[in-house]
Amino acid sequence: MTIFREKIRQSIADENLQAALDANAERRRKGREAAFASIPDYPERRARAHAIKADVVARLDEYLAQFIANVEKNGILVHRAGDAAEANKIVLDITQYAVRSTGIQVDRYTSTQVDTQHAPRNILIAKSKSMVSEEINLNHALEEHGIRVVETDLGEYIVQLRGERPSHIITPAVHLRRGDVGRLFHEKLGIPYTEDIPTLTNTARRVLRDVFLTADIGVSGVNFGVAETGALCIVTNEGNGRMVTTLPPVHVALMGIERLVPTLDDLALFLSLLPRSATGQKMSVYASLIHSPRRIADPSTWLEACPDGPQERHLILLDNGRSAIRHSPLAESLYCIRCGACLNACPVFREIGGHAYGSIYPGPIGSVISCALVDPKFAYLAQASSLCGACREACPVDIDLPGLLLRVRAGHLPVISDQCSVISGEGRGLPSVVKLGLKLYRRVAASPRLFRLVLRTLGLFPLPQWIRLPAWTGWGYSKDFPRLTVRPFRARWKNVKQSIKETGKQLEREQVGKETSRQVERKQVDRETGTAVAQFTKELTALGGQAYLVSEQELPARLTEFLQSKGVERVQADESVAKYITGILAVREPDPTIRAGVTGVLVGIADTGSLVLVGGRGRPLTASLLPEIHVVVLKTSQILPTVADALCRPEVREAAAGVIVTGPSRTADIEMTLTLGVHGPGELHVFLIDDSTSG
Repeated sequence: MTIFREKIRQSIADENLQAALDANAERRRKGREAAFASIPDYPERRARAHAIKADVVARLDEYLAQFIANVEKNGILVHRAGDAAEANKIVLDITQYAVRSTGIQVDRYTSTQVDTQHAPRNILIAKSKSMVSEEINLNHALEEHGIRVVETDLGEYIVQLRGERPSHIITPAVHLRRGDVGRLFHEKLGIPYTEDIPTLTNTARRVLRDVFLTADIGVSGVNFGVAETGALCIVTNEGNGRMVTTLPPVHVALMGIERLVPTLDDLALFLSLLPRSATGQKMSVYASLIHSPRRIADPSTWLEACPDGPQERHLILLDNGRSAIRHSPLAESLYCIRCGACLNACPVFREIGGHAYGSIYPGPIGSVISCALVDPKFAYLAQASSLCGACREACPVDIDLPGLLLRVRAGHLPVISDQCSVISGEGRGLPSVVKLGLKLYRRVAASPRLFRLVLRTLGLFPLPQWIRLPAWTGWGYSKDFPRLTVRPFRARWKNVKQSIKETGKQLEREQVGKETSRQVERKQVDRETGTAVAQFTKELTALGGQAYLVSEQELPARLTEFLQSKGVERVQADESVAKYITGILAVREPDPTIRAGVTGVLVGIADTGSLVLVGGRGRPLTASLLPEIHVVVLKTSQILPTVADALCRPEVREAAAGVIVTGPSRTADIEMTLTLGVHGPGELHVFLIDDSTSG
């Protein structure tokens, strides 16, 4: 506790950190408010999400069994890990097996061969952001065995170069300014010092592109597992999540056992809540849906061949105390979808940042789960809360975080054992004198008469302003000690009762007005968007994409003219659009030197301006990932209203892999400054074929 207080003092005194945290909090707040304004039924969605997660946690064994059966049916190898040590060992075993099973490694993108028997080299793992991997300290375990691990999320890459842990669940480098990153890249990467954020981002893109193309294994987390189909959903903005799950020959996914949703329809709900809460977006740029490894054409099966993707996929399901939490008073903490909204709302986190907590999971949710998933010593973090309720208000799943924090303070912590029992060590992390004071307060408060008598007596003798309680109490140097009231609340109740009643009536009238305004807003939105095509175009343009309405007859000429204007001489194209490409060489195989990829899509989504792509014969997903320019051909009749409508399509369930693309690749990991084109394409152009009058 003493160390924690010292970290708090240091954080508050750090002007650079304070400026970074203030900028993050303000921009996150505005972005979140704007994003949720587009879904007036947010309270209903939030309540539904809470109910779904409650059902999943209550019936976790049942949902896990269904999920595992479907994952294995799809061809993914499933591993169960009871704790961090077991999970790390599984990853090491997978790595060693991959090395032994491959005598000659072929680089699929440069056609070079490396004889691993005569020219041994370190195994390279490309890793996308995963809080579970931080929880089990995976990087350290792998590096101890001579395995090179490279974080590929920009923020994670920055803190890895600094030898730090992430400061925030969503924005790992939130504590740094552009000057910090400029000095870091100058020292570690050898570039001239610069504070230009696009230059810094492009430098990371160039360095990490080589990592993606040469990695032996890709490691990722999992945002959601879908029980009914066995799908793994991975949500990213930069494109690194797609890279590590598509390019390396082996993919290993780490997933906490609680990260399940029952159906794809439920997944659509959470995809509408997670990005809005995390980054203020209607949809993250990439929502990958992974069902299986690469598929080889087989006439005996109805499943379609998939031309790209890893040859092996492994899923590691981690418990590490989650079963114990499930059977404890902290079970509701398992509803968390790791959006980071509670961190952005918490007045404590906004002042001290993530590193001051000293734990892997910071902020309100971290103060609850760190003592259960990492180490019981972190129970003292629950004291770092004002219990103002801002965290619960911000939570998209309506987790009662203040209530959970009080339970941790009371010592109701799960014990990681076969019995999953609960221990009660009241006031864990508090000094003995404070515990004694709280016990005395509880006894006095239990008797209304005694409580009134004590308040009136002490209220007659208020402490002078110059008197301060001892520093170890926490009062005086970090918070004010309230003056006791002579006239208790009960004595004032009669005077304010009528005022409260009148205020309630006024609020009811205002609520009716809000409902009327909401109906007007919906009608206004309908008038503005008009048709699905208009709404799709509007949303796509707002994301930084471009849309061009053309007829099918004029598309070849318009497409060729566009590509030539970009100086493109070769494109990677899928079979569905090859007929529209004239005068420019179109290839099917991935090549990192190709600047443009031209693809068709399954459907477009009007509500978010998204595109749904599914892998299959003649439809390589790399065409929408590796080039810096992504060109899409979409018929207007393929545009559906919502994400839920798109996920209902059978092609989504049957494809080995698919992705929902929402705008160009982007990041805001350096000073919350938006930069397009990180690991995925920096440009997205959609040619809309108007087929509304055909047939």
